[in-house]
Amino acid sequence: MRQGKLFIIATPIGNLGDISPRALQTLKEVDFILCEDTRQTKILCDHYGIRAPLLSYHQHSKIGKIEKIFEMIRNGNNLALVSDAGTPGISDPGNKLIDLLIRKFGNLEVIPLPGPSAVITALSVSGFPTDRFVFLGFCPAKKGRNKFFQEIAEQKYPVVFFESPYRILKTLTDFNNFPKLRDRRIFIGRELTKKFETIYRSTVKEIGDLLKKDKVKGEFVVIISQQENG
Repeated sequence: MRQGKLFIIATPIGNLGDISPRALQTLKEVDFILCEDTRQTKILCDHYGIRAPLLSYHQHSKIGKIEKIFEMIRNGNNLALVSDAGTPGISDPGNKLIDLLIRKFGNLEVIPLPGPSAVITALSVSGFPTDRFVFLGFCPAKKGRNKFFQEIAEQKYPVVFFESPYRILKTLTDFNNFPKLRDRRIFIGRELTKKFETIYRSTVKEIGDLLKKDKVKGEFVVIISQQENG
């Protein structure tokens, strides 16, 4: 029996219109769709009439689920991997699955279908130099926060990271404990591509006051300007 393929498919970060015709066609043709949260992916599938069965795969998936995915590939099933929003494998448990499958099946076809990324979307409108940048994923919730902020303070390039609505104000307050960061320019994108998309531009020491005026909801992409432009 012929071995299956794995398609890595970028999905909208907010606006459901931001998906390519090729991605939609592939989602309709694969045998199964692997997703972080079946409820989230079902919204996209229902919108576009995609009927492929959904199978959850996330950072807490147990070995039995991974073995099931191995078996599906072995039996010739073509699988699509999607994240809740954006490109799989970017601060996302999908990269671990891709690595496991490549190690298991050395000749596995892993086919990327590019599309939305919150990182690139934010950088494209930031106005900061983007020929080089550093992406640090999610800001640590507890352990390692000071080290995280210090790493940003020492960077010579713009730094991009994600933050949740529950910690964004605390993170901005903590930034002010680092003299090298206070006067840096900062860009924050909230709910990018969605109905209530909001973009904030200011300095680190002043931007917290801007956010306090609004309801702090939705996911945030934060970009701190490079050291030499502080």
